[in-house]
Amino acid sequence: MSLVELTQAVREKVSGSSISSTIKFDLGDTGIIRIVGSKSPPEVDNEDADADCTISVAEDDFREIIDGTQNAQMAFMMGKLKVDGDMGAAMQLASAL
Repeated sequence: MSLVELTQAVREKVSGSSISSTIKFDLGDTGIIRIVGSKSPPEVDNEDADADCTISVAEDDFREIIDGTQNAQMAFMMGKLKVDGDMGAAMQLASAL
């Protein structure tokens, strides 16, 4: 899955969610996916701009989280997903992803 496809998948997943924070996924060399929850529906782009929370995760693990084969909370506990910033913002994603 390309960055464009991953971005679209995130856009679809968060379209009806109640995310109010700005959350950035750092996928390393693959790029950035940012969710701006202050907009309705949440805006999803690839800008490397300020965020309330930055989640660092490998592309393969992120793809598995998006397609539902890996649980994000388990990935966090296993150290595959690292959260920097507002943990509450990251928790808003639980119902969306």
